[in-house]
Amino acid sequence: MNFTKTPAFLGLACAAMLLGACEQKQPDQLQSKADNTGYVPSQPKRNNDPQYSPVADQPLAKQVYWGDTHLHSTFSMDAFIFGNTLGPDEAYRFAKGERVIATRGQPAQLREPLDFLVLADHTDALGSMVALKAGNKTLMANATLQDWSQILFESEESARRQLDATQTRQDTPSELEDGDIRFNAWDYLTSTADAHYEPGKFTPLIGFEYTAQKGGQNLHRVVIYRDDAEKAQMLMPLSPKQDSDPRRLWDFLEQYEQTSGGNVLAIAHNGNLSNGLMFPTAELEFGDQMNSDYVSRRARWEPVYEVTQIKGDGEAHPLLSPDDRFADYETWDFGDFAGVLKKEDMIAKEYAREALKQGLALETKYGTNPYKFGMIGSTDSHTSLATAEEDNFYGKHSANMEPQPNRWKEAVGGRGDVTIPGFLMASSGYAAVWAAENTREAIWDALQRREVYATTGSRITVRFFGGWDFTEDDLYASNMSDLGYQRGVPMGASLKEAESEAPVFMLHAAKDPNSANLDRLQVIKGWEDEAGMVHEKVFNVDWSNPELRGLDADGKVADIPSTVEGATYSHRYGAPELSALWQDPEFKAGQKAFYYARVIEVPSPRWTAYDASKFGLVLPEYVQKTTQERAYSSPIWYDPAQ
Repeated sequence: MNFTKTPAFLGLACAAMLLGACEQKQPDQLQSKADNTGYVPSQPKRNNDPQYSPVADQPLAKQVYWGDTHLHSTFSMDAFIFGNTLGPDEAYRFAKGERVIATRGQPAQLREPLDFLVLADHTDALGSMVALKAGNKTLMANATLQDWSQILFESEESARRQLDATQTRQDTPSELEDGDIRFNAWDYLTSTADAHYEPGKFTPLIGFEYTAQKGGQNLHRVVIYRDDAEKAQMLMPLSPKQDSDPRRLWDFLEQYEQTSGGNVLAIAHNGNLSNGLMFPTAELEFGDQMNSDYVSRRARWEPVYEVTQIKGDGEAHPLLSPDDRFADYETWDFGDFAGVLKKEDMIAKEYAREALKQGLALETKYGTNPYKFGMIGSTDSHTSLATAEEDNFYGKHSANMEPQPNRWKEAVGGRGDVTIPGFLMASSGYAAVWAAENTREAIWDALQRREVYATTGSRITVRFFGGWDFTEDDLYASNMSDLGYQRGVPMGASLKEAESEAPVFMLHAAKDPNSANLDRLQVIKGWEDEAGMVHEKVFNVDWSNPELRGLDADGKVADIPSTVEGATYSHRYGAPELSALWQDPEFKAGQKAFYYARVIEVPSPRWTAYDASKFGLVLPEYVQKTTQERAYSSPIWYDPAQ
């Protein structure tokens, strides 16, 4: 199938479209048609009256746009083996809000469309299973792949799933990395992304997943381009089969920008499956020692971290944050992809909050903070379906995790001594970006400057500004966000040396109309003291139902009552909006620090409760059936050295 790239011209929409492709009218063609009608464009004259429109000469105001930066189609080898039959076209159409038929035959549709999508298929063996199914001669000449073909296309589902074990092995057939197969797949994927691009309405950002790992220890990155297919095709994406060291990925990113003149960035994810390798502080992933080159390059190429997704939440861990009531959200801390069990001392190098803290100390030592990252969520779904709603959840992979009665007890993953049952899947998450328009350039630029935030699936709107002289009048002003930008900095940015006693933070959160009310609004602070030790503290800055609860002596707020009954809940408790003007009561001008906002919803049914209701199940007590969705803003850093 041929795809045609369709850049916008003068804001004109295409009248006819096939998979996003259309015939573009050229300027001379348009002028000729205008001449035939007798139409002559008017020459407007501006009068000298006072300007009426307050926005006519202003830049576009930033809006929040919702997307998934980590989704897999059948072009990923593991997704194919999992049973996914849906390709990139179905993935984009689903993200746009269209109804599609999932692999297992169920109709699927988002409640509301997404604004952007990164289809991040794995570059190792990219498109190889699609080619194998088509009978590719290069692949079928290998005896092992002949056996694979029989298993994949002639065997029972359980036999097919056994092939997933190949993802942690280094001895897979070299034919899977065939250059022609990978190029043809990359050409198709990037061209399809271009074909679905509708600036201002829907943005497919070209990307891939670099599935690096050391043994089974996850060092995965998603790479996102600012560019179109023509540029993205100038250099084939790096495969981890070539090299799994993240530094080699950074080499590739630099080479790509030099070769194409384009722009690219990387997003690390799933530190909880790295067994202590995701956020090194001394010894690096492959045995070298931390140095200034590593910290500066990581800061350069990885401005954002994927803090929540289907394989567990990575914001905080109860062992690292024992005083944080909400640190244990959808936590996976079993081991790595190879089934190697986790040791307690690994956990500190796997979670975002601890990494943000250690980044302050590393900056003191090396002059650059390698973990000065923004936070987003994404699905990592291998179904081509970017679903993150609890009542509309299509699982991690297609074979046995799409909606069906027994998915809660089927194995979603695990090897060796680790088996992960389906009910531990998290229906998470989405990426929210603050951008002036829905285009590749604006979305990518928001990721690059870290003006982004993560949610576990709810579309909570979060504003977070830091400055020195915000007042309550600013917080309640109709143009609060304008004032935030004019007199302070947004999430993802840094405050310079103190201009007053302490920075003032302006926060506002609004509920997702299709989700639960808001429980509380918090600020999480991390700092480095004079002795070089790092610390953290959680501050409750606003909460719902103050008539029922308030701050205790330790600064904590009691739990909100739950209204969950089976797969139903009410809006009796909670608030549609929460806001606060907050000043750090423990601020010290000479201490480096970061601050980020966390928004917690009231309890609501988890996807397991909806499954129990839909399929008439009685689930064991140990299966979690409620959740409290949440959002994590990117931090604002305070650096007295700036």
